[in-house]
Amino acid sequence: MSLRTALTRPARYGALAAGALPVLTFPGAGLAVLAWAALVPGLLLMRAAGTAREAAVRGWWFGAGFILTGMYWLIPSIGPALPLLAAVFGVLQAPVGLAAWWLLRGELTLRRSAAALVVVPAVWVSAEFARSWHALGGPWALLGASQWEHPAVLGLASVGGVWLVSGALVAVNTALTIVVLARELRLRLLASATALAAVLAGPLAFAAQAAPASHGSASVALVQAGQTPDERARLEANVRITRSLAGDPVDLVVWGESSTTADLDRDTATLDRLAALSRSTGAQLLVGEDARKADGRISKDAVLVDPSGIVARYRKIRLVPFGEYIPLRSLLGWVAGVSAAAGENRAPGRSVHLLPVVGRDGRPLPVGTLICFESAFPDMSRTAARQGAGLIVYQSATSTFQSTWAPAQHASLGAIRAAETGRPVVQAALTGESVAYDARGRRLARLTTGEAGALTVRLAPADPAARTWYVRWGDWVPLSALAVTAAAGATALAPRLRGRRRPGAPAAPPSDLPSARV
Repeated sequence: MSLRTALTRPARYGALAAGALPVLTFPGAGLAVLAWAALVPGLLLMRAAGTAREAAVRGWWFGAGFILTGMYWLIPSIGPALPLLAAVFGVLQAPVGLAAWWLLRGELTLRRSAAALVVVPAVWVSAEFARSWHALGGPWALLGASQWEHPAVLGLASVGGVWLVSGALVAVNTALTIVVLARELRLRLLASATALAAVLAGPLAFAAQAAPASHGSASVALVQAGQTPDERARLEANVRITRSLAGDPVDLVVWGESSTTADLDRDTATLDRLAALSRSTGAQLLVGEDARKADGRISKDAVLVDPSGIVARYRKIRLVPFGEYIPLRSLLGWVAGVSAAAGENRAPGRSVHLLPVVGRDGRPLPVGTLICFESAFPDMSRTAARQGAGLIVYQSATSTFQSTWAPAQHASLGAIRAAETGRPVVQAALTGESVAYDARGRRLARLTTGEAGALTVRLAPADPAARTWYVRWGDWVPLSALAVTAAAGATALAPRLRGRRRPGAPAAPPSDLPSARV
């Protein structure tokens, strides 16, 4: 098939456009309720393909449309590489197209409809899980994250992480597709019952669980410097805002990522200023250090400071592809010449570990501190919770994407991580959004991208021994989804491998379906 032929298939452009619909469910457009039906147009296009190959291609184009739209804000960082990334990572949705075609094409049967309600969500979650591998970019814009404003729906996240929320959403979309296609009443009833069960599962899980056990209380101040002309002005804004907190009963003051470019191990003058701020406020400071270290490499660290100096530090592990390092730099380094991609790779840290924060009254307040992009990774906050964190703190900097949907989408991830771990979550951003959530993912307060100042919030840190089901069991949902996907693939391929047609399957696409040239 020629490239010209491939590019003149209108259904593929429809799939590309359909891939953009789910993006409207995330902060920015904010149409979260649309997530329960946004996949239906894409699924209909995939199942209507004339061949398995065409269904896979439509799934691919759907995935490319999702990446292009959902990550448009990366254009300043990676420029012309975005369409390339969309084409490469869009292929992860090709199996969704195959699953929809295999199970939903032609005249629906009870067996295939029931299988679709399990297999299609499993294939979708498997694709999200694969895309979430750091080497492939990381778990940004997972469908389940669209429900961040609905703590009752996030009851599922406490059981199976964001993956279970995604699975429930895709199950409802698949059920609606069956309702549209099915001619038999029993199939519509099966699909409707499945959709109702998936919609109610979150609120039931939320209601069935007791509120996460807490351990005392803590007052945390999030400092947002706002837009500043340069690095020096940024430091001065952070200092000025923090100084205004003197006299307030604050246990911890958190600055955003890259709030200072001084290497505090060597810049004693800046460290002395921070130690003095800690004395004047009576609280420890958690500052963001973005500096070239003694070994000559740049790293991003969260540094805990008290009146005596540096107490501990955490170095960012999961770096932003292209923003903080260029994968395969020897091949893709050219991107830095045509965009704002990293001119040199940052040095990553090695492990998640808690910082030993101490409150004003001398009580330990173990904090799981992560940096910016790391808020997208469920496993990192889960690790911090298992280590006994009472509170999860993120430091962020999204000033490059200030006028896009990125800051709001980034801030919303704290709600997901809170629901997953049963820990309050706060995020301090240089230019917004700074935000705080309670242990069930309910937003308590925020500073938007147009604001500067300090946001002080009273939190109930979790009991260090408290465990949600997700913290206990981990990624059982995506692993189960991979198992279902593998079993479905083996079942679909078995007749071909045995050299004969699968019993009961049509030898050719039903006559009422369009051909592969649609």
